[in-house]
Order: sequence, then structure tokens, then C-alpha cells
Amino acid sequence: MSVLVISPGRNPEKWVNELKNQHPGMNVFVYPEEHDKEEVEYAIAWKHPRGIFKNYPNLKVVASMGAGVDHITSDPEIPEHVKITRIVDGQLREDMGDFVLALILNHLRNLSLHHNSREWKPKSYIRIKDTRVGIMGLGVLGSGVAEKLVKNDFQVSGWSRSKKELEGVKSYELDELEDFLENLDVLVCLLPLTPDTENILNSDLFEKLPEGAFLINVARGEHLVEQDLLNYVNSGHLSGAALDVFRKEPLPEDHPFWENPKIYITPHIASVTDPKEVVPQIVDNYERMTEGEELHNVVRREKGY
Repeated sequence: MSVLVISPGRNPEKWVNELKNQHPGMNVFVYPEEHDKEEVEYAIAWKHPRGIFKNYPNLKVVASMGAGVDHITSDPEIPEHVKITRIVDGQLREDMGDFVLALILNHLRNLSLHHNSREWKPKSYIRIKDTRVGIMGLGVLGSGVAEKLVKNDFQVSGWSRSKKELEGVKSYELDELEDFLENLDVLVCLLPLTPDTENILNSDLFEKLPEGAFLINVARGEHLVEQDLLNYVNSGHLSGAALDVFRKEPLPEDHPFWENPKIYITPHIASVTDPKEVVPQIVDNYERMTEGEELHNVVRREKGY
């Protein structure tokens, strides 16, 4: 029985070392080195080549190397019997909360705006207690961001498939999107990427936001219709946006986002998985698989998360 680590474009050395530290004797293959595909029962993946897992006849589990799983669930050639698992990491949750808080404060106090303008021209700012923030997606990361913002005295609401019970957060469910959007100063996208949420950040949604609202996308680039955002920022309906994720990464040098002073770009750094933090839960699921026990954090394929 062997484990396959497959993460094209990433150096897997830390992952392999942690796996062997946590489970001495574990036989670990690293793609694309030569290995016996029949031996592999457990794979740990990030953005694997499409269709590759159909070549592993004894594969039982594919574990994501991060909180997102759309890079796995979007592959239609993964056999139905193979279980997909995700990472649940308290540090990722904390890091995401800190990052979103920093982006909102930067927007409210006009820090980047003053720096980029190179003019001594004070601009009025918005106070935290007067700022209404809406979070699309109240899963592990979204609820963490909501809790962080509530502790910092923001007015917080959330929109998700069903209503959530979070202290200090007004919760809206699926059919209440328009009500959720109508009074926001800042909209944060932390939705999972599914066929239902792809392209959800579009002109129809932006039109429902109040004039001057600010967008933060720290979920997936495929949530955003890029030209629609440019249109609404350039028209002034949206005051700007902070984007950490993109349809193509790295973002091409000639992309119009780079030239827009109201769009702030970061290179997918909102929260980064530390192998030391998450390998224990991956190893635990590996052992559960070998013992025929129920796995933790199994993804529901029909929902995509």
C-alpha cells in the first residue's frame, strides 16, 4: 500500500517529510517519478492533471492539500467509489480572518489610495462601527471571518445555502440574496466553487449592491466575471475591489486589473496551508482507510464541498 503526492508546480518536499515524520515507514511516491500505480490507495493532491486518477485501479481516497476541493471535484474522471476529503485547519481560518480584516481596514482608511495617488490630499474615511460587511459563504473559513469581524465591531451579515447560528451575524439563506446585498458597504466572497456559484460575481449581482460598495474575493477566480467588475468599478457604482484569486494564476502581466488603481491585487496569499498543521489529519484519515473506518471531512460530491 502506497501514498501518492501529486502537486504539479509545487515543491512537495515538506509534505513528504511531514508524512514520514508522522507515519514512519509510510511508502510515499511523488508524481511524476516512476511508481507502481497498482500500489497506490491514497493520494494527496493539488491541481492534479485531469483524468490521471482513472489510471490507479486500487485508489480509495483523494485528499486535498488545502481547504478548497474544486480542483478535485471538477475532474469528472475520478471514479465514483473514490472518496474525496478536504482540510479543516484552524490556522487557515485564523489567517483568512486576519487577511480580510486587513483588506477592509485598508479600504476604509484609504491607505493604498493615498499611497498610489502620490498627492497630499486627505480623504474622509468610514468608521468600523458604521461599516456593513456581508460574507457570501459561511463555511469553516467564512464563519471564521464573520467571527473576526464581529469581534472588531463591524456590522456583519452572511449568505449561505441555509441559515446559520453565529453570534452577532445576521444570516440570510439561498433565496434571500437580494435582501442580503441591498445594504452592504463591503461584500466578501468565500463561497465554494460549484456549478451554481461559478460566475456569481457578475453585473446582475453588482447592480443589487448599493453605490460605492467594495468587493473582496478570496474564494476562487472563477466566481468573478472579470469584465463585469471592470465595468462597475469604472462606472463608479463599485468603489473598488481587492482580489486574491484569479481565473489564471499568476495573473498575466497585460491583464487590465494591474492598470486599475481601484483594484488591489495580491498573489493568492490570503491563507496558506502549512504541512505541519494539516498532515496529522491526513495521516489520521490514511489510518482510518486502512482500518476500514469512517473518514473525516469527506466531500459531498453532489454539493461540491
